Amino acid sequence: QVRLVESGGGLVQAGGSLRLSCEASGRTFSSYAMGWFRQAPGKEREFVATITRSSTNTYYADSVKGRFTISRDNAKNTVYLQMNSLKPEDTAVYYCAAGPVAVARPESLYHSWGQGTQVTVSS
Repeated sequence: QVRLVESGGGLVQAGGSLRLSCEASGRTFSSYAMGWFRQAPGKEREFVATITRSSTNTYYADSVKGRFTISRDNAKNTVYLQMNSLKPEDTAVYYCAAGPVAVARPESLYHSWGQGTQVTVSS
């Protein structure tokens, strides 16, 4: 397992942008696929994006495709989520997660999770 710490959340107006970061501890970051998930109030946690170990492939939920970009810097043990054209429905707690493969589900494949960072988009 690996310790993950998210940052970069906050309050932004609709149409604005935020970049989330997730820093991992340890020296095995490059051996993990990384994912971003989110949970809105009263809703189940849902997949947002995932990236393979060497950044070869990325996958996105349809709801964020074209607006969000996942990337990683293995030298910095960090994965990012650039969020543009934000909408009020993007309001949620965003979590990063580490796992053996870059898949949307099941979530149980991701063995390490961060504590989450709040993103609030005002209309």
